[in-house]
Amino acid sequence: MTGGRARSAVVVGAGLAGLTAAEGLAARGVDVTVLEARERVGGRTHGIEVAPDAWIDAGAAYLGARHTELLDLIKELELHTTPTTMLGASRFALGSHQDGEHATRDGRFPPLNAVALGDLFDHLAELTAVVRPEAPWLTPDAERLDSLTAAEWAEQYLDHPDARLFFPLFLGEMMAADPAEVSVLHMAFYLRSGGGLRYLNAFEGGAQQDRIAGGAHLLCERLAGRLAERHHGTVRLGEAVRAVTQDADAVTVHTERGATYRADVAVVALPPLLADALDLGPEPPARRAGEPTGRGCAVKVNLVYPSPVWREHGLSGWSVNAEGPLLSTVDDSPAGSAVGVLTGFVTGAEAHRYAALGPGEQRAAAVAQAARLFPMLPEPIGFHVTDWVNEPYSKGCYAALFGPGDWLRLGPTLTAPHGRVHWAGTETSTEFFGLLEGAIRSGHRVVAEILDGEA
Repeated sequence: MTGGRARSAVVVGAGLAGLTAAEGLAARGVDVTVLEARERVGGRTHGIEVAPDAWIDAGAAYLGARHTELLDLIKELELHTTPTTMLGASRFALGSHQDGEHATRDGRFPPLNAVALGDLFDHLAELTAVVRPEAPWLTPDAERLDSLTAAEWAEQYLDHPDARLFFPLFLGEMMAADPAEVSVLHMAFYLRSGGGLRYLNAFEGGAQQDRIAGGAHLLCERLAGRLAERHHGTVRLGEAVRAVTQDADAVTVHTERGATYRADVAVVALPPLLADALDLGPEPPARRAGEPTGRGCAVKVNLVYPSPVWREHGLSGWSVNAEGPLLSTVDDSPAGSAVGVLTGFVTGAEAHRYAALGPGEQRAAAVAQAARLFPMLPEPIGFHVTDWVNEPYSKGCYAALFGPGDWLRLGPTLTAPHGRVHWAGTETSTEFFGLLEGAIRSGHRVVAEILDGEA
């Protein structure tokens, strides 16, 4: 920004990144207005009440000890964490690659060829070791790695059928990606940015160790409340933004309802596909997304039962499955509640197929598969589908998928301000990209850019 210290700001997007930025600016004396297209705050966090005072996460949920900014925020907002329950055996349905249709095993290692999976993870570890997380486009051999899809890489390097079977399931779980849609550079960066293979994939001691008691949506609800009560900031819901213009003196944000908001600076905290669709005036900045940029392929299914009955049978609720719709399941039962919640993840190409089904077909397919995996299950008392693939104000979840060529084209200008317009969002963070932690760090970065002159 030119022309002195910012006294006012408009923040576009009331997800975790936008509200972190808004609260940080307001705490330092900036008059802040937050515009949110939805009728709720939270972005890609979303809570659903499944029983009185018992909430589940229909969006982003998990965290670990390395997520230091998130843990600090949880403490500030007087929230608490609860461990992700993983006691008991796991279930696997991997077709002809195991004895029988379903298998029960202690731990989470699938009943596949251990040497083949070891080779897979060795190959992935080699890739993540060389990537430069702070600037992926400067990684050695970046041009080749960014031109190759993860599916093409697997065809070249994975010989054993068990490795080829497991690779798309792993990639779907880690980053909600179809291997055909992401570049090898993005895959390696995502894994490295999130803490590495073992950390990202682990519950105890890893990135999925805990959840926020009461739901991750409480982060944004309390940030919005604190913004209004402590700093007199304003959050306006149902205000989708269509354009951001600027002149020598100020920036003006135009909404689809015809309202305008003028301020010294604007913070656009939207996923790349949405940010790229904004009209940013006659001299637009570098693109926020490219033709290959995809939506995170995730549909989250929450099946609610009278109790977590699988625990009585020595099962953790964890499963991995070669066929959908539920490619994996986990026990997400709310702490302190009697109800049991089995959360199913529909990811990658399967997410698009499942999202295209009607509500009745979705329920029938998910309930039938859950019953095959866990035959002791009664009929669910609740069933919830959150389709992030087709959510208009997210365009995917966990995060945008950078396709071939995206990092080399988009990376160097990903965080560069466009005059008075600054960019936030987990996709602008090279630390914990795609995670709650990345969203918070991006918000803090923007506050520093605007007020400390670090841009």
